[in-house]
Amino acid sequence: MDTLAVIKILVVDDNPTDRLVLETILRKQGHTVVSADNGLDALTVFQQQQPDLILLDALMPGMDGFEVAERIKSQVGEDFIPIIFLTSLQDAGSLARCLDAGGDDFISKPYNSVILQAKINAFSRMRTMNRTLLTNRDQISLHNRTLIREQEIAKRVFDKVAHAGCLDASNIKHSLSAVSVFNGDVALAGVNALGNLMVFLGDFTGHGLNAALGAMPLAQTFYSMLEKGFSHKDILVEINKKLNEVLPVGVFCCGLLAEINFHERTVKVWNGGLPDGIIYKPESGELVALTSQHLPLGVLAAADFNGRAELYDVRVGDKLYLWSDGILEAENSQGKQFGEQRLYEVFKANTIPDNLFAEVNWAVNQFIGATEHVDDISVMEITQVTPENFKGSQPPVLEQEVSGPNNWTMSYVLNPETLRAFNPLPLMLNFIMQVPMLRVFSGQIYIVLTELFNNALDHGILKLESVVKNSTEGFSRYYQIREALLQDLQAGSIRFELHYQGTRKGGSLTVEVIDSGEGFDYSRLGLGGKGVYSGRGVYLVAKLCTELEYRGRGNEVRAVYTWGEAATSSA
Repeated sequence: MDTLAVIKILVVDDNPTDRLVLETILRKQGHTVVSADNGLDALTVFQQQQPDLILLDALMPGMDGFEVAERIKSQVGEDFIPIIFLTSLQDAGSLARCLDAGGDDFISKPYNSVILQAKINAFSRMRTMNRTLLTNRDQISLHNRTLIREQEIAKRVFDKVAHAGCLDASNIKHSLSAVSVFNGDVALAGVNALGNLMVFLGDFTGHGLNAALGAMPLAQTFYSMLEKGFSHKDILVEINKKLNEVLPVGVFCCGLLAEINFHERTVKVWNGGLPDGIIYKPESGELVALTSQHLPLGVLAAADFNGRAELYDVRVGDKLYLWSDGILEAENSQGKQFGEQRLYEVFKANTIPDNLFAEVNWAVNQFIGATEHVDDISVMEITQVTPENFKGSQPPVLEQEVSGPNNWTMSYVLNPETLRAFNPLPLMLNFIMQVPMLRVFSGQIYIVLTELFNNALDHGILKLESVVKNSTEGFSRYYQIREALLQDLQAGSIRFELHYQGTRKGGSLTVEVIDSGEGFDYSRLGLGGKGVYSGRGVYLVAKLCTELEYRGRGNEVRAVYTWGEAATSSA
């Protein structure tokens, strides 16, 4: 027999004898009993006493039990107050009416105390269970609202760190469709000091907040190193190192980093685990696959990481397409995946290149239909444009910023041990950028530093010839030889002498580079004439600076970069 549940019970019966008999049975069973002899009083007592269970006579003068049951059920809402009808009715229709009116059960007169107790106990358990379910539901709902609120706050922080950069540039289109508040995919874009566009598309393992946590250090590293002038390879090495340190085992980031050089019309690509990207050439319809050659970021230790990238020639109008695996694995209602073949068919069917991005997204959405996607879906399109038409720019200096240090000199000597393994340009650029007014010129200053340093190192110290770099293959060969010579470098040095003088209205940065090499006959450069330069680097520096002068045996060069009023007065 069930353990007796002690509860408060409302007895409603217009027959005093029946009511008295029932009250006596219930009190003997230990229950608290409250009573009413008609329908209206029953509603009043119910409001005042809040019973746990109601024993309700079906047939009463005035308001009968059916109406009482309907009113009470409408009042209690989600709370479960069991109503057991007391009735002498036996026909199925009448008994069904009891249940239709909101009754949960019925018991026939005369009462059997054992059956009555069993039913009271059963409904008490159901009431307790219902309250437990409601409590759990409310707690889950509260926790869910709290979680969403916390995620929304975290998302705002995340969006500030993993900001869009220059994703809004006119030649970039992108679409990120997340399964939850947080996106496990991350898209970044920025302009490096050389004016090249760097874009990164990453796909972390998993979804939601867990996946997005890794995107914060990744984005911070990407933008920070981009701003400081680090190279494509340096950025990858540092991102991999950071993710390897902070992510737990089994969590990593499949990613593709591309550097688009609008001047050289090349795209440098490193793909670690992301589905094959594509360079689409509208003129010929050719699709060049950018196949993954590396393990995802965060998997390998720094010493084992390979940041080698592939270089591709492109033309104005060519389009670089990147996507996460969510687009290939998007499923329709039959469980079929969109797949690479359907994606390529969209490219083959395209007749208007400017519509291609919309067509890709439309094809995927049509395929999925009303089916909820289970993975984040991301697509990026970057169109190769002329340098003049690329509008992604670095943030301007604010008017209220101070002018910074306005008169300083720095001497920086690089010996073989440093030259073999360290790129000094980001450090020097970062130092120079401490002058806020120079930040908007970081790209041009970086070019000046890069060209003068590379000339000193490549031609002064390593004695390399520029003629090797006559083709894409020649570039690769040139840098292979350069890397080998650097590793064997035992002697030589390069000294930088930097001097800056300026105000908020203008100033000049003088860069002197002296290498220990044998020098060269700089008279053939034609610095005193026009259009006789032998190398594009020197030509660029001469165009950017107000003064460019070679000295000594050709191993010393002095360049003066001016801006603002100083540039106007020296023109």
